[in-house]
Amino acid sequence: MENIRKADICRKTKETDIKLQLEILQNGACGSFKGTSGIGFFDHMLCAFATHGGFNITLEAKGDLEVDCHHTIEDIGIVLGQAFCTALKDKCGIARFADLYIPMDEALCFCAVDVSGRPFVVFDAQFSADMIGQYDTQMTKEFFRALAFNAGFTLHLKALYGENDHHITEAMYKACARALSKACAVCGNDIMSSKGTL
Repeated sequence: MENIRKADICRKTKETDIKLQLEILQNGACGSFKGTSGIGFFDHMLCAFATHGGFNITLEAKGDLEVDCHHTIEDIGIVLGQAFCTALKDKCGIARFADLYIPMDEALCFCAVDVSGRPFVVFDAQFSADMIGQYDTQMTKEFFRALAFNAGFTLHLKALYGENDHHITEAMYKACARALSKACAVCGNDIMSSKGTL
């Protein structure tokens, strides 16, 4: 596998116009997020995801925010998933599986991931508020579903407990990012499958 794993993805619909660049870093490097979704709290989550996952993400996004945040967040999840799929190519040499717990103050969240090429999502979290700023808390599940189904990840996310929706949501993004960082890490030269392909 090449040391540099990058992807540039563009997606334009009647609802959104998104351009995203992804670089998957190695050796525990700190990632970065540049750009904006137009949704302040979601930008905060993307920054946390990039930083703690070791992903450089550059985003240009225009969405129909006059409707609500749904299309913008879901479509960014779609494009980010496509970027992971492209950047990981045939997945040769990656660890493939990872799991992680992340605490944030009173909240504790868990993520397990299989970079398998077979998309599936189990999401278990309850939120007490409908909105965090301009971010609809229902969109947390929709973002991760869009990401997993377009990247080909099996993704399990669970909020074990917590009271503050900001903390719960941020812990979920960080847990997913750290688990993906471990699963995408290059640890050999083989495809981690008894089938010989992922």
